[in-house]
Amino acid sequence: MTQEAIVIRTLPNQMAEVLVKRPTACGGSCGSCESCIYQSELRAFARNLINAAPGQKVTISTESGRVYSAALLVYIVPLLFFVLGFAAARLLGASEGLSILISFLCLIPAALLLIRSQKRKTAENPIRFDIIS
Repeated sequence: MTQEAIVIRTLPNQMAEVLVKRPTACGGSCGSCESCIYQSELRAFARNLINAAPGQKVTISTESGRVYSAALLVYIVPLLFFVLGFAAARLLGASEGLSILISFLCLIPAALLLIRSQKRKTAENPIRFDIIS
């Protein structure tokens, strides 16, 4: 997976801090909808394989599989806990309202699982970015 970025500063050990502009839902014309609540810029550290200088526009790369597995965990796992909690409650004879409450309560262990697994994965093998051009 590649993205465009701007080098903010260079660091020792062939590293650089980069600024990545994330696309918005409205296609970048935020003045038209004014509903963006998310930060549109992300700062990251990347290996400076090409000795890029501050202010230079670069392309950064990371392993797509790592990004997709993180997205799977963040988006799919809570949904699975939610649906399975509802289904289990209904199979055990709970009313619809109680089943909905139980499905929302099942999001708590899903969140705890995500936090724990991401801390462990990040500590063991963080996602690395490389400046490739």
